Parts: sequence; C-alpha cells; structure tokens
Amino acid sequence: MSTGSLIFSLAFALLVIAGMWATFSKAGKPGWAAIIPFYNIYVWLKVAGRPGWWLILLLIPIVNFVISIIVSLDVAKSFGKSGVFGFFGLWLFGFVGYPMLGFGSAQYRGPAAA
Repeated sequence: MSTGSLIFSLAFALLVIAGMWATFSKAGKPGWAAIIPFYNIYVWLKVAGRPGWWLILLLIPIVNFVISIIVSLDVAKSFGKSGVFGFFGLWLFGFVGYPMLGFGSAQYRGPAAA
C-alpha cells in the first residue's frame, strides 16, 4: 500500500469514527463507544430504540442487510430525519450521513423504535 492511500484510508476512518462519536454523544451515549467493536453496534441499536439482542441478527448473512437498513431508518427518525436520509445518508453513505448528524443541527428526539 502506498503512503498516499494509507493517509487517505486513515483520514477516511477518522471521519467515520468522528461522525459516529459525535452522533452517539448527541444521543446521550458514550462517544468513545464508536471505537469499540461490537459495543458500537450495541450502542447504535440503543440509539435507534432497538433491543440489544438484535446484535445477533446482524451476524447472520442476508438478515444483516435488512436489520441494518431498519436500524439506519430508526436512527434517522430518532434525529428527526426522513427515511430517505436514513437509507441513503446512513445506510448507503454512512461516511457522509453520520458526520452530518453528529456535527450538524439535528437534535436527538429519543429512540424512534421505542
């Protein structure tokens, strides 16, 4: 891997982590959870208002696509955003959507699925 692609990859990863950190913080959850594998998914589920055992569903091939779309839609609704933002901004292009939620003007309104 060249130095340029390594720097780009690290910058991209930092952008995603910073966006998730800020989003979790806005939702009243620990921001540092964004850097802990599996725990970050658990916190993501809680922000959406889904039960923690759904983490198991996210480990099942094919089922994980459906569950991740549902949770992304719920996270968007939890921040007062539309389902379109949830699908495109959070599920498909999360590297753009999560920084928008975390650093933008969106306010957490509570778990949408609760």
